Amino acid sequence: MIKNRLSIILGEQRMRVSELSKLSGISQNALNKIYHGKTKGIDFETLDKLCIALKCTTEDLFPHIPS
Repeated sequence: MIKNRLSIILGEQRMRVSELSKLSGISQNALNKIYHGKTKGIDFETLDKLCIALKCTTEDLFPHIPS
């Protein structure tokens, strides 16, 4: 299972979705869908922008948890 940790990382960095949107260039609507787990997938470009803006890795954002 892939776990979505975007909300946790934003909390740790004391950052709002609106601020992440400005830093990453990703729309607030798209970020809200990712934040709330309402998306079935994520584009590599979007993932790259998130990692750059949050100074983290893909594994930090979406770790694999063995079932």
